[in-house]
Amino acid sequence: MHDIPSRALTARSVKTEWFTLTEPSLRADVHVSRFGPPGGAEEIHLQITPRAYGAAEDQLRAISQAYEIAKAELGLDSGSAVFRRIYCSDVVNQAEALDCHPLTARHRKADPCAVSWVGQAAVPDSKLALWAYHLGDDTGGLVKEQDGTSLRLQRGSLTHHWSTGMTDTGSTDSFDQTEEIFADYTERLAKEGMTLAENVIRTWLFVKNIDADYRGLVVARRELFAKQGLTSETHYIASSGIEGGNEDVRALVSMDAYAIDGIRPEQIEFLNALDYLGPTHAYGVTFERGTSVAYRDRKHLFLSGTASIDPEGVVLHPGDVGKQLERTLENMNALLVDGGGSLEDMCHFTVYLRDPSDEGLIRSMMRQRFPEAPMILVVGPVCRPGWLIELEGVACVANEQAGLPAY
Repeated sequence: MHDIPSRALTARSVKTEWFTLTEPSLRADVHVSRFGPPGGAEEIHLQITPRAYGAAEDQLRAISQAYEIAKAELGLDSGSAVFRRIYCSDVVNQAEALDCHPLTARHRKADPCAVSWVGQAAVPDSKLALWAYHLGDDTGGLVKEQDGTSLRLQRGSLTHHWSTGMTDTGSTDSFDQTEEIFADYTERLAKEGMTLAENVIRTWLFVKNIDADYRGLVVARRELFAKQGLTSETHYIASSGIEGGNEDVRALVSMDAYAIDGIRPEQIEFLNALDYLGPTHAYGVTFERGTSVAYRDRKHLFLSGTASIDPEGVVLHPGDVGKQLERTLENMNALLVDGGGSLEDMCHFTVYLRDPSDEGLIRSMMRQRFPEAPMILVVGPVCRPGWLIELEGVACVANEQAGLPAY
């Protein structure tokens, strides 16, 4: 038996639990969160990073070994996997190895799972790192279907759609590429009877060169959203726009997205904390700070990329990454409180650093505050050079609304 703290093996809890998998033979660190109200589905997030520098193939083996041990200890079968994101230090050169490995292959004939590859190096020594999301359900196996790099997950009256690696390289301009990505995605949604405005919960937009190409993304998204009825008077979509590469060197922009077919309007709320950070449209961008999705026994609180900003949109604590982290966490907690949660409800954190030399300080500060929470630190410059750090993630909180669908 591997050394998982006893609390991880006790009865299910309505609070998110964090713990660490420790085993001398492991060559990777494994941090886990678990949320599972009694009688409901159990959600597990794992973040796995190699412990030592090495070749990508060696690190992939270390991650895969740790992942299999973790699944066994947590009682997870391979069919419970919903989403995996691989953070890559050199995705162009690593793509072939990823495509050949059963853990990281994206076009899957067996063991359906949405798999995302992102060119963001996990610091300090990782060529590859993993975030994995599993869903356990005692009522039976998950009903999943793979369609290219997208996954359909059927849950009662709802169908959850995870789409990864969307690009369009017909142009050499970030505006045009973003426009075509969203046009293609909108068409894909329409074929499923969905729309951007009614069904899309979360997007991740990765920009090859954030300082040069983010502006084109912003303008294209704003114009397309206006045509789709997404405005400051209605709502936008929770999102992160961050630097990240794609295995196709022609791709200036790529996108992952999460949508829910059958979602009811009363299940969705948009999170605000106007005493801490203002609406995004005030400075020309079009995304929600956070989105809450309510179910019969829980809420998912999706936090967009969040940085050290005040209500007027001003960067706070320029040049001081530690103080920026403190303000960012204040902003995140304020958003979570608006959704009925707090930072202690986070299932995972992704920490984006502009300067990898800040890793030691930031990891120390985060671990002092969240000793065992799943988190990964990657090199991912933010849309404004003055922002040295950005965080995102998802939280789970208990909910009691008998009239809503189960998750």
